[in-house]
Amino acid sequence: MHHHNEAELKKKLLEMYPGIQKHQLDLGLEFKKDKDYWIVKLEKGDHKLHTHLERKDADECLDGVECVYLGMQIGQFISNFELLK
Repeated sequence: MHHHNEAELKKKLLEMYPGIQKHQLDLGLEFKKDKDYWIVKLEKGDHKLHTHLERKDADECLDGVECVYLGMQIGQFISNFELLK
């Protein structure tokens, strides 16, 4: 399986979740090699979401298989900003 890099993952997340840019959230990614997962960080002001994403799940998402787990976590965080309006 091809392992994707940070730029590819970030691009995919921004495509999947236009709310990240709409609400001007800071998106950060960090790969933990020893644990073989990504840390996905979304932040704006006092609001922060740090969640981890297994590399296998990230690769499947980028390869067009599925993005279920990631979608639930990030979708919920972004929807919280919709409610703050």
